Amino acid sequence: MSLVHSSPSPVPQQDSPTWMRADLALRCSPFQLQLFTDLKIRSIPLAEIATQTGLTAHYTRATLTEIAAEDALLWLIQVGILRREVDGQGITDRFRLTPLGRQLIEYWERQTGTLPSVSIGDRLYNRLHQLIPWFLR
Repeated sequence: MSLVHSSPSPVPQQDSPTWMRADLALRCSPFQLQLFTDLKIRSIPLAEIATQTGLTAHYTRATLTEIAAEDALLWLIQVGILRREVDGQGITDRFRLTPLGRQLIEYWERQTGTLPSVSIGDRLYNRLHQLIPWFLR
């Protein structure tokens, strides 16, 4: 019996709507590149991302409550950058990068070593997309 090897999934193009939406969400997030570079290596629990702990670890730009951090992380899950880690008991409070997230982070590490700032218009567009995604498609 021979094994069938499927071809690897295509790499998202930087001009694809999926890539652009995820990139904008990433840059509009309250997180710094350090969080995502650490997520390339290991899963990180919410408690390490939120509050003063996340600020001290250079994961956030400002102190975030657990609720605010989780809301921002859930948006990054919706656009395909992150996923929740699952264990034998079910979904945990730990997060990991998806393949798309890994590609975005590697792109920004090579380009600038940081996540570039975004305009107010970009923030507004990202927020509108969160609230009414069907309207902007």
